[in-house]
Amino acid sequence: MELIFAEATPPGRGGVSILRISGDGARSLAERLAGPLPQPRHAYFRKIVVNGEMLDQGLVIWFESGQSFTGEEVAELQLHGAPVIFRRMHQILFSQGLRLAEAGEFTRRAFLNGRMDLSEIEGLGDLLSAETESQRLMALRTSNGELARKADDWRTLLIRAGALVESSVDFADEDVPDDVPLEVFDLLARFRDELDCQINGYGAAERIRNGFEVAIVGPPNAGKSSLLNRIARRDVALVSDMAGTTRDIIELRLDLRGLAVTMLDTAGLRETQDGIEGLGIERARSRAAAADLRVHLSLDGNVDGALWHPEDLIVASKADLGFTGIGLAVSSLTGQGLDRMLDVVFEKLSHMAAGAQLVSHERQLAALTDARAALTIDSKLPAELIAESIRNASTSLDRLLGRIGAEDYLDVIFTSFCIGK
Repeated sequence: MELIFAEATPPGRGGVSILRISGDGARSLAERLAGPLPQPRHAYFRKIVVNGEMLDQGLVIWFESGQSFTGEEVAELQLHGAPVIFRRMHQILFSQGLRLAEAGEFTRRAFLNGRMDLSEIEGLGDLLSAETESQRLMALRTSNGELARKADDWRTLLIRAGALVESSVDFADEDVPDDVPLEVFDLLARFRDELDCQINGYGAAERIRNGFEVAIVGPPNAGKSSLLNRIARRDVALVSDMAGTTRDIIELRLDLRGLAVTMLDTAGLRETQDGIEGLGIERARSRAAAADLRVHLSLDGNVDGALWHPEDLIVASKADLGFTGIGLAVSSLTGQGLDRMLDVVFEKLSHMAAGAQLVSHERQLAALTDARAALTIDSKLPAELIAESIRNASTSLDRLLGRIGAEDYLDVIFTSFCIGK
């Protein structure tokens, strides 16, 4: 592949910036700039010289083909993080026939060269965008190949089952043990159970990856916007004594004890003749109904029956004025009861997240669901049809790892990566 380059560190002024070059000839190019580089994966302090002029000095590292992130020859220049240095480096590399890498192109090459499978790449993308500890931990497991290793174990199981079925077909007249079909179905039952565990844990894993939503609902002037501002410790919502101030949904993204949570401030729920306010209330009901949890905020502990769910919280506002209601009590003015309320929210969301497994992308879920469906078979089916079902399940596992049918997903996945990764 042609030589590409990009900064692997954010652009701008800094102590050190890293320039990454990948493709055939990366080492020879680095040596033209920095002199001989005897050993791979060793850092050498070198002067970067172009046409007899020293441009900078820093660390130079090269990686052999097959031993780098992309699987190609790779050179990295760790230079001072001055924008003028990298403007000059860009000009020099362009003049040498290199081009700037596209977003995610280094990772795409890693995939095409067999260094990573598609599930690992999705995990890497999640890791790069992780905002909370729970997102980091889940993404790290996938990017390190845990899902891929499980898929390989499942494939080994299917190969064993398929071989037993094929032997019953190919050697029907030979002395094949009578219990072969029973072992096949035991193997397939194990496969289905493990897939069921992953499929059932998708909802929790997806919420950890994308974040939970918690809607604050209640009548006008219950203190919903004030509560959101208190949680944010800044003014994110307009607060007024006039009822119906909040017309649209205001979102606050936060890290709640390691969970990504979006708090939603919604329009006050009431009957109204105001068309604009009515649209806001309609939106509030729709978004709150779809949220993972609702905080019912009021002065008297009343809740909206249409939105109520047993896991929801009842919270009394204006606790500093003596309003306590029948549930938790908070004061947006003093902060009284706020930590306790957030603790309860965290406990409830943690319970929802407890069943999370490794599958957190819709594409991954579809592949496993297809594999599971392929093996929903009747034990009385002819052996030829059982063997075909096993092959279909194996094909679905190949799709999970991107070994086949990955083209439709590549552009979507890699364009979410930054340039230089």
